[in-house]
Amino acid sequence: MGIKIAVIGGGSTYTPELVEGIGKRHDVLPVDELVLHDIDGERLAVVGGLAERILKKLAFPGALVRTTDRRQALDGASFVLVQLRVGGMAARLNDETIPLRFGCIGQETTGPGGFAKALRTVPVVLDIAQDMAAVGAPGAWLLDFTNPSGLITQALLDHGHRAIGLCNVPIGFQRDLAKRVGVDPGRVQLEHVGLNHLSWERKVLVDGVDRLPQMIAAQADEIAADVELPVELIQRSGTIPSYYLRYYYLTAEVLEELQHEKPRAQAVMEIERDLLEMYRDPALDVKPKLLEERGGAFYSEASAMLIESLYTDRGDVQVVNVRNDGAIPNVAADAVVEVACRIDSQGAHPLPVAPLAPEMLGLVEQAKAYERLTVRAAVEGDRAVALEALMANPLVREGHVAAPLLDALLEANRQYLPRFFPAA
Repeated sequence: MGIKIAVIGGGSTYTPELVEGIGKRHDVLPVDELVLHDIDGERLAVVGGLAERILKKLAFPGALVRTTDRRQALDGASFVLVQLRVGGMAARLNDETIPLRFGCIGQETTGPGGFAKALRTVPVVLDIAQDMAAVGAPGAWLLDFTNPSGLITQALLDHGHRAIGLCNVPIGFQRDLAKRVGVDPGRVQLEHVGLNHLSWERKVLVDGVDRLPQMIAAQADEIAADVELPVELIQRSGTIPSYYLRYYYLTAEVLEELQHEKPRAQAVMEIERDLLEMYRDPALDVKPKLLEERGGAFYSEASAMLIESLYTDRGDVQVVNVRNDGAIPNVAADAVVEVACRIDSQGAHPLPVAPLAPEMLGLVEQAKAYERLTVRAAVEGDRAVALEALMANPLVREGHVAAPLLDALLEANRQYLPRFFPAA
C-alpha cells in the first residue's frame, strides 16, 4: 500500500523542482498518488503538464492528479506540502515597496513586509491544517515551505497541528560548506541555531569534528562575501550568520540599497512569466535552468528528503523548524526554532545545543515576541495587537512609524484580511 502526497500551491513555478525530487525517490517512497492543488486552474494546467512529463521521464509509477478542490487533494493524504502565496506576486510587490515609504526595509519574509504576508497567510494555512486533520490520512504531516515559515509553523503548532516548517537556507549552507572543505554533504552536520531567516552556523561538523574555526581562519573573506556581511563580524563572533542577518546588522545600508534598486518582486514576475512560457512547451520534460534564478535552491532536496525520512523512519539529521522543547536552553520550550533535528517516523526531535550568546538571544527573543503577536493578530483580526506586533518587530519598533504603516499595509491587503475588515 503506497502513500498519497498533496501539494497545496501546486501551480507554483517551484513545483517541477519538487516533483523531480519526489519522482527520483520512487524506489524508497511508494507514492500511489501525487496531487497538485491550486486555486488557479489555468496555471495548474501549465505547471501540471510539465510535472507529468518529468514524472514520465523518471518512470514514476504513481498517478499525478491535478485539482482545484482542496478537500479532494487532502483526502487520504499522508503528507501535505504547503507552498502557497496569498495574493500572488502583486501582494509581494506591496510587501516590498510600501514599507520603503515609511523608512523601513521592504522584504517579503522579514520586517513589515513579512508581517503583511503573515497576516494574509496564517489563517489560510490554519484552514488547510484543519481540513487535513478532518480528511487526511491518520497521522498525516503538514510540511510548511510557505514563508514566513517559522512564524507559520509557530501558528500551526500553537493550534495543535502535526506540522514541521521547512526552509532551504540550512541545506544551502550545508551544501556550500561541504564544498568548501571538499567532502560529500552527507558527512557535514551543522549546529544551526536561531529562528527561520534569523540564524547562525556555530559549528560545521565533518565526521563529528568541528571545522568552522579553520574555515573562518582560512576563508573568512569568501564567506563574508557570500553572506554579504562584514568579515570582522564573522571573525569576531566565530559564527556564520545567515544572509538575512544583513537586515538586522546593516539596516541603514540595506534600506539605502532597496530604495534605489528594482524590487525583487518585479524581477521574479519576469522570471515566472518566462518560466511559464517554457513550461508550455510539450517537448520540455526537465526543469529549465532558468528556475535556478527564481531562488529556492535545494528546495526539492530538502522537501523530498524530509518526507523520505519521516516515511522510512531513517533517523538522520536535518535542520527544520520545530518547537524548541529545551534544545536551546535559554529559549522558551514552546518557541518554534530552526535547529538540527533527528528525523524519524514520529517527527523531528531537536538536538540539544549550548545556550545562545547574549547578542544572539536578545535578537531572537525580540523577533519571537513579534512572531507570537503577529500570529495572534492574524487569527483574531485585532488592530491593537497588530500594532503591538509591528512595534515589537526589530525592523520597525517606533510607534510613530508603526501606526501609519499598519494602516497602509492593512488597506493594501483589505481583500485578503476578512478578519480585519468584517462585512457590515
